[in-house]
Amino acid sequence: MPTSYLTREGYEKSEKELAYLRTVKRKEVATRLQDAMEDGELIENAEYEAAKNEQSFVEGRIKELEILLANARIIGEEDNPQGIVKVGSKVTIQEEGFESEKYMIVGPAEAAPLEKRISNESPIGRALINHKVGDKVKVETPGGAFTVEILQID
Repeated sequence: MPTSYLTREGYEKSEKELAYLRTVKRKEVATRLQDAMEDGELIENAEYEAAKNEQSFVEGRIKELEILLANARIIGEEDNPQGIVKVGSKVTIQEEGFESEKYMIVGPAEAAPLEKRISNESPIGRALINHKVGDKVKVETPGGAFTVEILQID
């Protein structure tokens, strides 16, 4: 399995979600299933079907989180040589004619573009990796190419 890059916050959030799903949500779904089975005919029981679907979702999410955490590498400043964009870097960039923008480069599991957290696998994230302040980087996107300058790396 490929490495999953997570911030400390993202790792802890995933651990909490996994613990909740294992301890609370599984029990809730099991209770729903039991109640639905007691209501009679399973073939025509919509509540039973809904509970089975939820159980499937919960178990799938548990497996997904277990794999994510098993392959996680927590990103931090020690992984980020000064002056080079890596996963975990906070990068200020500017496209000509636009205001500068600051993004944090994160792994795909934590990407949230509206929160200025972009994946290292996204077109802009991939383009910025291994560049330094002052570099002009061409970003290839499905909507076309553009160039940004790296102004600052934290």
